[in-house]
Amino acid sequence: MTKIRVLIMGAAGRDFHNFNLCFRDNPAYDVVAFTATQIPNIEGRTYPPELTGKLYPAGIPIYAESELVTLIRKYDVDQVIFAYSDVPHEVVMHKASQVLAVGPDFRLMGVRDTMLKSSAPVVSVCAVRTGSGKSQTTRRVSDILREMGKRIVVVRHPMPYGNLVKQACQRFATYEDLDRHECTIEEREEYEPHLDRGTIVYAGVDYELILRQAEKEADVVLWDGGNNDLPFYKPDLHIVVADPHRAGHELRYHPGESNLRMADVVVINKVDTSEPDKMELVRSNILSVNPQATVIDAASPIFLDDPQAIRGAKVLVVEDGPTLTHGEMSYGAGMVAARRFGAAEILDPRPYAVGSIAATYQKYPNTGTLLPAMGYGPDQVHDLEETINATPCDLVIIATPIDLRRVLKINRPTQRVRYELQEIGRPTLQDVLTKAIA
Repeated sequence: MTKIRVLIMGAAGRDFHNFNLCFRDNPAYDVVAFTATQIPNIEGRTYPPELTGKLYPAGIPIYAESELVTLIRKYDVDQVIFAYSDVPHEVVMHKASQVLAVGPDFRLMGVRDTMLKSSAPVVSVCAVRTGSGKSQTTRRVSDILREMGKRIVVVRHPMPYGNLVKQACQRFATYEDLDRHECTIEEREEYEPHLDRGTIVYAGVDYELILRQAEKEADVVLWDGGNNDLPFYKPDLHIVVADPHRAGHELRYHPGESNLRMADVVVINKVDTSEPDKMELVRSNILSVNPQATVIDAASPIFLDDPQAIRGAKVLVVEDGPTLTHGEMSYGAGMVAARRFGAAEILDPRPYAVGSIAATYQKYPNTGTLLPAMGYGPDQVHDLEETINATPCDLVIIATPIDLRRVLKINRPTQRVRYELQEIGRPTLQDVLTKAIA
């Protein structure tokens, strides 16, 4: 039997998951390569033989997505699998057109083949776009389930940017675990808030292995999604967060629209800072594609230790990196705090950006005067620290999910912005969780 030659387009997340579930031990296919995008420095590596199984004793090479057409011709590819998230529908079809023009089939894989079934109840929290408010929604769900007397284990969408073999199945219970696993800023942003609540977090590469380990210590598995990707585990309750600041995006991005159509519950976040017509557009779009979903209104109010420190100050605003870059948000909680509490000036860090941070501004020019907290490796963390310290501000506003002062030495006064989810009116997340999990 002639094997079907496959190339998987990814970003070090769903691509590996789809391979593990559907291709790793499948003799009908020959996966010849992965391509990588969105995340810096993940191409040029190999998906290692320790993870690829017996059919791939040398592992599988990972190339830059820019080499896609060349790779299709080099390996005589039959199928190209698109396997990453937070991409406009039009861009997905441009990728498809590029592939179809040189011969192969272009394929998107559905939830039937890519979701694992758990022996424990699964609550998933996903979104229609990066930066909608998944993190605070997941924390709110975790708090409610704990109040219900449930043992919670959070499984976080993958961010394996280091040694993939060592990262196959990671368990985090303490800050020391973060250091031991050499976590990036992006990983710490997602894990630390759960650890602060005493919640165990799993993540890694092999999500079937992760699930079987997590089930041993969980009454409920809480899937903490990444970007706007679909859950890897079949949910008993699927919660999806929508963002009226980007009204209309819920129907324009892949696979966020699929999340919206699948949702049992849609949380419309940021209603306290959104314009009424944009909120109504989001409601209308939810109704048009998923009229059975329960809709919950929510806000994400901000908290600071000393808001008065901002008044009259020249500030540098540091926001969550992915939210500003491929999430395409023009501002976040840090900018809200700067304006609300009377900053005299928001300094532009771009003239002081170095190395990979300067490259990030070139790649994402719409970031503007905000500083995205990029930290995908030690070199980038160093560049971020240098950029912050070189910016001649009076005060640094840190609006990232973790306290950057734990990983950076900042030579200016700082204020950290925190935010949590608060439901407005009824129903609430407690209402739907009590009904679904009890």
